[in-house]
Amino acid sequence: MKILVCITHVPDTTTKISFTDNNTKLNKNGVQFITGPYDDYALARAVEIKEAAPGTTVTVLNVGEADTEPTIRKALAVGADDAIRINAEPTDAYFVAEQIAAVARQHNYDLILMGRESIDFNGGQVHGLVAEMLGIPSVSPVMKLDIAGNVAKMAREIEGGKEFVEVPLPLVAGCQEPIAEWKIPNMRGIMSARTKPLQVIQPASQETLTGVAEFQLPPPKGAVKMIPAENAEQLIALLKNEAKVL
Repeated sequence: MKILVCITHVPDTTTKISFTDNNTKLNKNGVQFITGPYDDYALARAVEIKEAAPGTTVTVLNVGEADTEPTIRKALAVGADDAIRINAEPTDAYFVAEQIAAVARQHNYDLILMGRESIDFNGGQVHGLVAEMLGIPSVSPVMKLDIAGNVAKMAREIEGGKEFVEVPLPLVAGCQEPIAEWKIPNMRGIMSARTKPLQVIQPASQETLTGVAEFQLPPPKGAVKMIPAENAEQLIALLKNEAKVL
């Protein structure tokens, strides 16, 4: 079996965000980048499947420029066999999906895994777009994934419960917890990742369908008003007239 895991290179969730170029670009100075947390789950499940099924290979793919390579090497240290970096800025979901689909067509992967969404734009669109471009099924968000022969058996969240789905391979799945336990690279994995193949290719297309007009930060929070415990009437008045929650 050939598995492709698509990973994102995103700011750490604790990062304080700012913008440059008239609020049209992220200011990367001092920003710590990580693998998208949902992609970590996808990668962990791919490695588990590989360990249970001899002959399975796991390739990681990232659409990004050279600064994403430490994130890719971490994925190799976790247990992927090789990696592909598409040398382009991931401008929008359609552009990213188009690049992934172009690679998938060349290599005929049986299973394409990725996070249910990235944590920078939270669009949740790429898995569906890739599947449509390839003419294969897409399921998301997948919480459980088992492979039985040529069939993927999955559980996914729906409103009010879970849905159990069986889909023949090939398949694109958008993953989330608790599909697998995150894997932390050990020293052996870190050392071996240095020599694993990382292929850099040019994008299949340069077409972008969207552009950024301006990013805006949320408005700052207002000052906190401290009300003495014995002054319940003032608290009620503020909740009613200012907060308007009563």
